[in-house]
Amino acid sequence: MQLRAGLLYLAGAVAGAVGLSAAVMADPAPYPHKVVTLVTHSSPGGGSDVFLRELSKYLGRYIGATFVVENVQGGSGAKAMARTAAAPADGTVFYATTPTYIYTSLLSKPSKTYKDLEPLVNVFTDTEVVFTRTDGPFKTLQDVIDHAKKERGKWGAANPASLERQAAEQLKRAAGVNAAIVTHEGGGDMMLNVLNGTLDIGIGEIQELRSQLEAGKVRLLATFNPERIPEKPDVPTVKESGFNVQLVKFRGLAGPKGIPENVTKIWDEAVQKVLADPEYKKAYTEEVLVPQFIAHKDYPTFIDDFATKTESFLKETGAIK
Repeated sequence: MQLRAGLLYLAGAVAGAVGLSAAVMADPAPYPHKVVTLVTHSSPGGGSDVFLRELSKYLGRYIGATFVVENVQGGSGAKAMARTAAAPADGTVFYATTPTYIYTSLLSKPSKTYKDLEPLVNVFTDTEVVFTRTDGPFKTLQDVIDHAKKERGKWGAANPASLERQAAEQLKRAAGVNAAIVTHEGGGDMMLNVLNGTLDIGIGEIQELRSQLEAGKVRLLATFNPERIPEKPDVPTVKESGFNVQLVKFRGLAGPKGIPENVTKIWDEAVQKVLADPEYKKAYTEEVLVPQFIAHKDYPTFIDDFATKTESFLKETGAIK
């Protein structure tokens, strides 16, 4: 599968493991600006919003600036990309990259696309899961599929151009069902509809579900990862459940075209240090985020490769011409 090949490229393309020790933290690196705005297309509580807000708690230890998260919703990421592309290319504004900004660019053809942004650095890969409410009727993914064959059913995903939406579409095809897929601008809205029974399942990231998982309100049915989640060994993969779909999500940052070299160097060094920070490591491990550092010099190649393979997949499936 073209898309799977592009996603799994991440595991082989990552430039080295994070090996820096945060046992002794030096003063934050001087930065040319006092405030840095981190833009996301996610609503508050959505995956990218959570990622940026958690990351911001620790970045100040390594970069001498204050970090502010700005939610720019609309157009499945189109407005957030336009906001970032129009900003000064001086290191004051960055956008949270995920597969969504590739899908939006290819499917919607917005005024500004991923090509108008400069990939800065990759930070993590994320875990996509299928979940349902604990007090609902579904105990396994097969239960959901059986219901969809009888009564069609309703599945929830993030915005129309998200990896979650594509995961749902691929699962539908692999299972031979025609479930209605209801899209949302953020994970918070989708969660409400799963909990109240409007949706049979949701597809999202574990970090979005953490509070509901800890409260025992949602159950994980499967992961789209190629292998089981080490922290959740009892959760089968979608493939193990009988449906040949495997996906992995990347999380990084991009800025306007022309980011100065002195800025990219600071970020390359700081991201490696923050990933090795013991406190942050504990936090992101609990969110089942996997550190996958890709430096600025390599990240544009990774993004272009992902976009090329994604475009081929969307053409194969008839989503675009």
